[in-house]
Amino acid sequence: MRSEINGSKVLVRKIRKKSSNNEAGAPSKGKLIASVANGMRDNGKNMGLILACSVFLVYGFGVLSSSSYLPDIGPRVVPSYFSRSHLGHNVNLARDEDSRPPAPVVVQNEDSNPLSGIRALVSRKKNTKLVPDSKWPVSVLDSDKDFETIIHPGDFKTEMSVPTFWSPPVHNKKLLSRDSAMQIGSCITADKNGNFARGDKCPKHERTIFVAIASYRDWQCRYTVESIFLRARYPERIRVGVVDQIIDGEDDVCNVPIEPCGSKPEQALCKYKAQVDNYEMEAQLAVGPVFARHIGHRLYRGEYYATQSDAHVTYTQDWDVDIIEQLENTENEMAVLSTYLTDIVGSIDSDTGKSLRATRPIMCNTDYEGSAQGKYLRHGSQPEGKPSIHGMPEMQPFWAAGYSFSRGHFVVNVPYDLHQPMIFQGEEMSIGIRGFTVGYDFYAPERSVCFHHYAHGNQTPGRAKVKHFWENSNTYAGTGVRAMKRVLGIVHMNPEVDPSEWNHEDEDFYGLGNVRSTDTFFKAFGIHVEEKTTEHNLCSFVASGVMHREFQPHLRSDGMGINYDEISYQYQDPRAKKKLNKKKH
Repeated sequence: MRSEINGSKVLVRKIRKKSSNNEAGAPSKGKLIASVANGMRDNGKNMGLILACSVFLVYGFGVLSSSSYLPDIGPRVVPSYFSRSHLGHNVNLARDEDSRPPAPVVVQNEDSNPLSGIRALVSRKKNTKLVPDSKWPVSVLDSDKDFETIIHPGDFKTEMSVPTFWSPPVHNKKLLSRDSAMQIGSCITADKNGNFARGDKCPKHERTIFVAIASYRDWQCRYTVESIFLRARYPERIRVGVVDQIIDGEDDVCNVPIEPCGSKPEQALCKYKAQVDNYEMEAQLAVGPVFARHIGHRLYRGEYYATQSDAHVTYTQDWDVDIIEQLENTENEMAVLSTYLTDIVGSIDSDTGKSLRATRPIMCNTDYEGSAQGKYLRHGSQPEGKPSIHGMPEMQPFWAAGYSFSRGHFVVNVPYDLHQPMIFQGEEMSIGIRGFTVGYDFYAPERSVCFHHYAHGNQTPGRAKVKHFWENSNTYAGTGVRAMKRVLGIVHMNPEVDPSEWNHEDEDFYGLGNVRSTDTFFKAFGIHVEEKTTEHNLCSFVASGVMHREFQPHLRSDGMGINYDEISYQYQDPRAKKKLNKKKH
């Protein structure tokens, strides 16, 4: 929400949790508001408070004068409900409007050099347990300490209050141990010692699922949330985190029920409202899906599984049981199921909610393309067909942002990068390669558990009215070019660019693992980063099931990923070989 007070802009972030009697469109009781004020006090302060404060003015001046002679004791702590105009900052203040008191904001002295939120999080490893304790139910609103201030990556000045990461990456630049992996992932019931992180001893139907959704002014977002809960067999173990980029008063809010709960109490957003954390962000601050999904990863709170999908998706009946069964059938703790979703048209039985499809897409088609941001790999249309491998998902080389399902530690170990504004193409290869180097393996689901609403056919009118983040392109002009150098630089895909040309901030946090090299990835799947070319027809190796049959047997005995030290395969286009042989003859 944006307003203007005497010419100063006030930006508002909100995390909404609806009260039990909240109706559609009514204000939320437990919403957390973070305002960014540039020089002015909230216009809602009443005159009585101002007059009361004036009574203590002389007294306060005396105290302030006396305190000025005291020795400096470091940062000052200022309650977050005070105006910040005198500090010369554009500060994002967070406060919860229910029974919890406002969190104090630490104001550093001008000569101090405070740790950034990321560096502070990593530095706490030495003094605290690496993996936080799990609990259920859970919300980012459970503690005021669950928020920190970051600088907006597009304008480099607006300070935003965002959830802290639940945990820093835990891979420590080496293969994740099974014991470490089992420490991440909550169960809806605790063991006899009160521990919710029960590892694989937690019954499958009690394992929690986090669903991350990044939505930009999308009216279908709350319909997506409805299908997530109402078509799950065990909705009590699901928690949804939405990054809702909207214009207040113009766009639908993703966690507000479609109809009043009084008339339709069976709606998911009425029954399961406490299991939705909706981070509202002003649409004018949107700088693409990477930043939105970065905040989405910050909403994660230790769930057993983690899902990512678009905001205009419909899920199938019992999707939660189905996708967990598929993931566990890989017997690979490091497996990530990911794909471009099939169109919703003709895909779901309207009576049963079951899928009507016997086919599914598989990620194997990519090539270089160029733009003002440079040359990068972009995934094209993916082949859809009946699986070549039965009884489990099929191995593939690439990861897709539109749908991803994994153990929760994937979100912990491969968080979205804060420093990549105005990036649309390039995010998938970045996450995929980073995940590969940490030790994760990608699979195409054997069965689709959700379907996408594309803007064609009879869906065109509804989808055409949805805006896109690039309506902010002029505001953040130039930031995407710099960010793309970082995207490619971190994963070693622009060796021709001097490393001094891109931002290396927090690179250890958002960087590569050390289980496999990027060179191993490029050679295995026919990518030539110097020439900016690929070996074509990779799908003949992937969709046929050859990759799966060759690579899956190298799964480590403890299930902690495929051992690429045992694999020397280097893909070459078989059609190019045939053409070369013909020329020789």
